Amino acid sequence: MAGEPQDDCLFCKIAEGHVPATIIRETDTTVAFRDINPQAPTHVLVIPKAHYRDAAALAAADPALAADILRETKAVADEDKLESYRIVFNTGTGAGQTVFHAHAHVLGGRGMQWPPG
Repeated sequence: MAGEPQDDCLFCKIAEGHVPATIIRETDTTVAFRDINPQAPTHVLVIPKAHYRDAAALAAADPALAADILRETKAVADEDKLESYRIVFNTGTGAGQTVFHAHAHVLGGRGMQWPPG
């Protein structure tokens, strides 16, 4: 069921503290941790503690939680003293989503080109 932790989901396991991660922020509804394969000096993932397959499912089911994710991306950027940064939500395999738990990438600390890869 959407919103319920999934036993086979890596990010659910991180949110529950069953898989280690470099957690830098945590709220009642979100967890932010460093990406294990960073693509920029700052590369942090912000996830909801509740399980939703992707950003589209999250936004449709719980807009307030989606807003929590965006608020936390700003907090991450502030903590890393980023003047500019990119927020990325990959939705679906064709967009590069590899973990099917909604998450935002916060990327910064280097120049960002447009269009992205």
